[in-house]
Amino acid sequence: MAEVTLGRTGITVQKDGFGALPIQRRTLEDALPILRRALDSGINFFDTARSYSDSEEKLGKAISGQRDSFIIASKSPAATARDYLMDLETSLRNLKTDRIDIYQFHNPEKIPRPGDPSGLYEAAQDARAAGKIRFIGISNHRLPVAAEAVRSGLYDTLQFPFNYLSSGKEEDLVALCKEKGVGFIGMKGLSGGLITDIGAARAWIARFDSVVPIWGIQTMGELESLIAAVRRDEKAPTAEQQARIEKDRRELCGEFCRSCGYCAPCRAGIKIFNCARMSLLLRRMPSANFLTPEWRREMEKIKDCQDCGDCEARCPYSLPIRELLKKNYEDYQTFL
Repeated sequence: MAEVTLGRTGITVQKDGFGALPIQRRTLEDALPILRRALDSGINFFDTARSYSDSEEKLGKAISGQRDSFIIASKSPAATARDYLMDLETSLRNLKTDRIDIYQFHNPEKIPRPGDPSGLYEAAQDARAAGKIRFIGISNHRLPVAAEAVRSGLYDTLQFPFNYLSSGKEEDLVALCKEKGVGFIGMKGLSGGLITDIGAARAWIARFDSVVPIWGIQTMGELESLIAAVRRDEKAPTAEQQARIEKDRRELCGEFCRSCGYCAPCRAGIKIFNCARMSLLLRRMPSANFLTPEWRREMEKIKDCQDCGDCEARCPYSLPIRELLKKNYEDYQTFL
C-alpha cells in the first residue's frame, strides 16, 4: 500500500483515509462492521468532527483497544477558546482516547491567530502542551483562507476539497503545502457523491504524492469498492478512466453545489445541499431514488424560499443558490 507523510508532522499513513462524516447516517449496529472492516483492510487514518453528530462516538466504539494502530483527526467549529476546549474534551471522551493526533479548526471564515480576541489559537497551543492533541490543523472550503493558513506557518495540516474537478488553483495549493511542509488532507474526493467512479478518482489523486485523500464511506459496498481500488493501486488514470474524467469535467465544472452544507440552516427548511444539485443527481444516479414522495415534498419546499439570501452569504463557493434552486426545481418537474 502507498504511504504518505503529512508534511512536517512526520505522521505517515496509508494513502487512503476514511472520512467518517457519512457514517453518522448509519445506525451503530450498521456502522461498526464498516469501521472495523476498514481497520482490518489496513486503512489507518480516520477523519471525523464534533459537527458530525455521533460519528466520533461510533468511531470510538470501533477502535477501542487499538488506539496505537491508527491516526485520528477531528475538528471543532468553536468560535471561542472556552468552547474549543469543551469540544476537545467531548471529542476525547467520544473517541475513547487520551489524545487526538490532529485537531482542526473547522472551516473558520478567518484563520485563528495568536493574539486575536477569540483566544482559539492559544487554546490549541495549551491543548498541545498538555498532550491532548499532537498537531494543530485547519479545514476550509475557501481558497484564500486556506492559502493564508498555509503561508502563516501556524498550521501543521490543511484539509481542503480536492478531486479531479478541482482547478489549477487547488493544485497550486497542494504544491504550496508541500513547499511549506504542511500536510494536505484532501476531502470531497468524490465531490459530495457527484463523482461515481472511485477508481478513477483515486487514480487521479495518486499523482499527488503529498495528498492523503479521505473518502466519505457510508456503506460496506462503498468501502469494498475503495479497498478494491487500493489493491489495484493505479498510479495514474487508465485511458478509460481519463475519458470518464474528461466527460465529468465537461458536465460538472463550473457553478454546481459541492454539498458542503455550510449554506444550512435554511429558514424555509429547504435541504439546499441536495435540492440545489438535484438535476445532476437525477442524471448521475438512478433517478427513481429521487422521485419518491419524500423527495417530491423536499423539492416543493423550494417554493417557500423567503429570498433572504442567508444561504448565499454562507456559501464558501459564492454560488447563486437561489437561482440554482429555481432551475433545479423547474428541471425536477420534467421528470415527474
